[in-house]
Amino acid sequence: MPFACIYVPNFPVAAALRAEPELQARPAAIYEGKPPLEKIIAVNGKAARLNIAPGMTKAQAELCSELALRPRSPLQESAAHAALLDCAQSFSPCVGDAAFDTAVLDLAGMESLFGSQTEISRAIFKRAGTLGLAANVALASNPDTAALAARGFTGVTVIPAGKEADQLGSLPLEVLFANRIEKDHLDGDQKETGDRLLETLDRWGIRNLHALAILPEIALSERLGQEGLRLQQLARGATSRTLVPVEAPQIFEEAVELEHPIVLLEPLAFLLNRLFEQLCARLGSRALATQELRLTMELENFSSRNQQSKINNQQFLRTLRLPQPMLDAKVFLKLLQLDLNAHPPGAPILKIHLAAEPARPRSAQGGLFLPPTPEPEKLELTLARIATMVGVNNVGAVELLDSHRPEGFRMRCFVAEVPRKSSPEKTLDPAEEKSAVTALRRFRPPLRVQVTLENAQPISLACAKKKEIQGEVLWKAGPWRSSGDWWEREAWSRDEWDLALRNGEAISFYRLVHDLLGGNWFVEGTYD
Repeated sequence: MPFACIYVPNFPVAAALRAEPELQARPAAIYEGKPPLEKIIAVNGKAARLNIAPGMTKAQAELCSELALRPRSPLQESAAHAALLDCAQSFSPCVGDAAFDTAVLDLAGMESLFGSQTEISRAIFKRAGTLGLAANVALASNPDTAALAARGFTGVTVIPAGKEADQLGSLPLEVLFANRIEKDHLDGDQKETGDRLLETLDRWGIRNLHALAILPEIALSERLGQEGLRLQQLARGATSRTLVPVEAPQIFEEAVELEHPIVLLEPLAFLLNRLFEQLCARLGSRALATQELRLTMELENFSSRNQQSKINNQQFLRTLRLPQPMLDAKVFLKLLQLDLNAHPPGAPILKIHLAAEPARPRSAQGGLFLPPTPEPEKLELTLARIATMVGVNNVGAVELLDSHRPEGFRMRCFVAEVPRKSSPEKTLDPAEEKSAVTALRRFRPPLRVQVTLENAQPISLACAKKKEIQGEVLWKAGPWRSSGDWWEREAWSRDEWDLALRNGEAISFYRLVHDLLGGNWFVEGTYD
């Protein structure tokens, strides 16, 4: 039964490089702690060649002008760990969350999907690189051997069954104590026990796993007990245990903490593009899309000479809800740019947090004899551009409200639907075909008029904005009274009249409305 292990060396540095890929060409180090006691906790290979090592103080590391120093970011490490689990779960449903920088997966039965063991290992290594993780991948017959090989060898390593001891023999003894299959790190008495065992083996001249593997078992047990035998079994690659799978929540979030505040939208768009690409890569590895994006930015709190300009709310939140699941980083970036242009943050930005709500990708099959529908990505982008010009509340599809109020509707998000097969048209009677159809053409907004009444009946109209709407009433029908929403602040009550006016030699038909609550008269439209 093959097992694979994905290990990310120097995980804090890898998380920072994933957020800032431009640092890969420079020596980098991560520090944590409160000033003036900040200490280096992780370095990359270029920094190690400059004699920068964990344990140094930040002040000592700053003497190297080429070194890029970054504070430890729990947000970036959480995002990198989630990306590590996404990479593992894209190849196997049985994944063990061994540590923050390690994932072990069971590959039983995966050969029919991904090919041979070597091909699977290379595919995992390539997928990790796509997700921004420089990882080591090892494949072996048991999870402990795979974890040791991933921590000891760089790149891709495949250990055939029965060759575990030979392959692991060259690894230094420290790999046994650095590799913890459990997620919790060693601390307290356990750390002291591990240091003592390593010191004892070093005094015996045991420097690598091969030297430990060939020691006599009885003599080793008499001197080091069961812990010594366990270490020997690990060195031989002969352990056997059940992999406990973890059900990782589908949380897709990316974050970046800025060293200097951002004021302009152009550099902000550059960072957002990187976050969107990482999110889309993670969603794509799990065969998912997204229908909702949430952007949270931490703003710099400042106060100028005018105390009223002080910003009290530090969080700036924007949410984009898409009509259909999408997976296009460029479209997401453009939509968010249009939204930020309409709703700017208003203060320098210190931290960016982007989250995507996962959704199943849309599935649609077009017909050979149906007109093609517009692509949802291009349609949503076009609607967003129109919304910036005419307003968000003026773009979308009309949705009728459950009300008798005239023009009772609201605008909802437009979704292009696949045209359905039309039912056969009904044949009309000859009398219905010859009947005239009257259409009401509404005036938006309605035109205010002055009405002359006689016995509570309109007898003449005069409109200041439209001169042709004036004259004596030749014929009228009504009133028809309607009202509603009396329990709300926006209650309404009105009388409607249909009437005919003589304006010179022409006769026109209009709809007259009397607002009973406001007392005003309006012409709502004209009949064809």
